[in-house]
Amino acid sequence: MSQAPLPKAQPAALDALDAALLDLLQRDASLPVRTLADRLGTSPATCQRRMAQLRESGVLQRQVAIVDRRLVGRPLTVFVSVELDRQNAALLTQFEQRMAAEDAVMACYEVSGEFDFLLIVSAESMEQFHAFTREAFSSSHNVRNFKSMFAMNCSKFETRVPLRATAGR
Repeated sequence: MSQAPLPKAQPAALDALDAALLDLLQRDASLPVRTLADRLGTSPATCQRRMAQLRESGVLQRQVAIVDRRLVGRPLTVFVSVELDRQNAALLTQFEQRMAAEDAVMACYEVSGEFDFLLIVSAESMEQFHAFTREAFSSSHNVRNFKSMFAMNCSKFETRVPLRATAGR
């Protein structure tokens, strides 16, 4: 089944200041602009302007707090591979939108290989995860098969993207 190729995202041109600013923000997004400017050896106005440009270009998508799932009562992390019964652009998009609306779904990747999607799901309990699978993967939702892999331990969890300068401004 042939589908139109997705447009290739062009990497943003990041100079050394952009890369260093993004690195600091990824490590601690709560740093005040003055602290960022001091650490980068630039002015607060320059930091604010660069952050605004990075937001406008889509490079800086949002600034969030990372919560320990276990300490807030969601200790179960499950990797779920999902195979759809039928695939076309509309059905793939429909599945993605349904998963985006699910609070339990932390990430949804369209993947190559045996399955169509890989999900990361966070749940309070096995019972809650079971209820989620019954609702999200019922036959009315075009899911042929799914497999669950339960995280036993997490030795690394990182949200920081390693960066380097790619071009001057």
